[in-house]
Amino acid sequence: MTTTGPAEMTLIQVSDTHLVPRGQLIHDQVDTYRLLEAAAATLADSAGPVAGILLTGDLANNGDREAYRRLREVIDPLADRLGAAVIYAMGNHDDRAAFRTELLEQGSSSPDDPCDQVHLIDGLRVVVLDSSTPGRHDGWLTDAQLDWLADQLATPAPRGTLLVVHHPPLPSPMPTVHLLRLVAAERLAKVIEGTDVRMVLSGHAHHPGCGTLAGVPVWICPALSYTVDALPATGRHRGLRVGGLSRIDLVDGQLVATAIPLDVEHVYDRDAGEYLAYVRRLTPTSPPAA
Repeated sequence: MTTTGPAEMTLIQVSDTHLVPRGQLIHDQVDTYRLLEAAAATLADSAGPVAGILLTGDLANNGDREAYRRLREVIDPLADRLGAAVIYAMGNHDDRAAFRTELLEQGSSSPDDPCDQVHLIDGLRVVVLDSSTPGRHDGWLTDAQLDWLADQLATPAPRGTLLVVHHPPLPSPMPTVHLLRLVAAERLAKVIEGTDVRMVLSGHAHHPGCGTLAGVPVWICPALSYTVDALPATGRHRGLRVGGLSRIDLVDGQLVATAIPLDVEHVYDRDAGEYLAYVRRLTPTSPPAA
């Protein structure tokens, strides 16, 4: 990858691939496997070093095991070519059992156990929190997860911590995204405030965005599969046939996130009010049990 500044480290974030079994398309239009191959080809032809590839949730559209295997068909050789570590994070469309066995190569576990992880890449600690709850699409972190995170952060890492959580811990101007954000993000804010967390990476929204949580930058990665139009015509909720990914660079001691678009056609064009009502019907009014 050609760097435009004195990057000490470059990570690639790929989110919301929504892979499906062979022969299937997303919204009957989008070949997400082809998009993943195109993204991998772009990265393979780049010039500079990549220390890690972060895949931040909704990797399979319906948690299908074949979808995870198709993901590894592309990511494993790419990581070998780049010499990059690979880190997988759960999203609400993923299935914990299949995710564990196909991507984390771990034995079976209770579906109630979140897929939380911690990795170290050249002194940068990457902590992955599973913000999914089986059967729901909004984000939630249990008290046990937050206690575990606090224990991890009690000892600073040489280059600080990058926190990965699929659901954005931010409000959103998009009504549906706002309903499906990380619930009670202030609970996470209390844990990371004053620690060595330097940035929070998320996905889920299907459009790029940024904000802060407890003074820590939050980056929402574009979705590889398709983009939600963040400024649609009045009364419409639109999906655009354009995908993207992010590069996260450590430059002059700072983490900098950059969106990389990949080609724009409508994947769908819905009545916004009807779609918001549909999401509301799927969104419980009370948070999951802690």
